[in-house]
Amino acid sequence: MAEDKSAIREHVRETYARAARRVLESGCSASCSPSADSALDSITSNLYDEGEKNGLPSQAVAASLGCGNPTALAELRPGETVLDLGSGGGIDVLLSARRVGPTGKAYGLDMTDEMLALARDNQRKAKVTNVEFLKGEIENIPLPDNSVDVIISNCVINLSADKDRVLAEAFRVLKPGGRFAVSDIVVRGAIPADIRRKVELWAGCVAGALEETDYRARLAAAGFEAIDIEPTRVYSAEVGGEVLARAGLDPERDAPLIDGKFMSAFVRARKPA
Repeated sequence: MAEDKSAIREHVRETYARAARRVLESGCSASCSPSADSALDSITSNLYDEGEKNGLPSQAVAASLGCGNPTALAELRPGETVLDLGSGGGIDVLLSARRVGPTGKAYGLDMTDEMLALARDNQRKAKVTNVEFLKGEIENIPLPDNSVDVIISNCVINLSADKDRVLAEAFRVLKPGGRFAVSDIVVRGAIPADIRRKVELWAGCVAGALEETDYRARLAAAGFEAIDIEPTRVYSAEVGGEVLARAGLDPERDAPLIDGKFMSAFVRARKPA
């Protein structure tokens, strides 16, 4: 089991390192899967409005690998301390820094050297000072207990091989009354294992996604309360059919089995006060 988790971690690390290098070398948009194409546009496109992107370095926008916009949904307040799990090129950290203002602080945590280098370069270009990027894994957050007001994340927790550890660590570093407010891929209902596995191999963004009731149960087991999962984008058989065809499955037969089952969702919870 430990070897499986290590292999998953290294696969995720290399995928995101490759995406960072792509942005740094060419300036083109990164993607959540090396083989991703227009079939996945509905996951990663149009997450931020023009007003939010205004003033951000183009490479911060190009490196966005998310499935939502947690900064717009987390209701960040001036003076708060925010932590972004799996911060990538830094777009959500930079947006959070704007929202919490000069009296607040935004941390970004990432395990990939290439993404950290890109994020720090984006911070320098944006001339943002209330930001700090940390190297580490979301399963072992390098911050003290009760030190963060809000935890955000954008389509990263689903990729972890040890989600219970991630949630336990998030609970640990949140202050009493602190908020868990992440965008993530969530599954609603049962999907045949062989179809799910092939879809995940093609569309890396959806790999490892928890079923909605399982997500709720794991958050509760970690100690969270006020748990809510709100769909923000539900992926249709039209997109799924194209992905299934490329994964070697029959779109006509198999697309209805995933229609509406994969969704981007805003996952909210609170650490008891």
